[in-house]
Amino acid sequence: MVGRMLILIAGPYRSGTADDPALMARNLERLEEAAWPLFRSGHVPMIGEWVALPVLRGAGGSAPTDPIASEIMYPTAERLLRHCEAVLRLPGESAGADEDVRIARERGLPVYHRVEDVPGYRP
Repeated sequence: MVGRMLILIAGPYRSGTADDPALMARNLERLEEAAWPLFRSGHVPMIGEWVALPVLRGAGGSAPTDPIASEIMYPTAERLLRHCEAVLRLPGESAGADEDVRIARERGLPVYHRVEDVPGYRP
């Protein structure tokens, strides 16, 4: 049995959307598509936006384009990485996801680029 890991799913959220809410929602859906395969394989998936967006609303922000978002969005992922055992980096240009990978590697965490490469993967 492979040990269960808390895995941060990293990939484009705001990148390439020109801040269009519908495109950001679609990017979040793409990130979430990896959640079930990870869970089915015995892991706990985590996406930074699942935490950051409610925190942003609690701080009075309404969108990731609000000025307060810079104090919440990236810092949330950085804090989450203190608890995660791995990162799944999905395709697509994203400065935030690249930063997540950099932090993960700095901390010695494995970085996977395909859900199929995660230990214990079950199709």
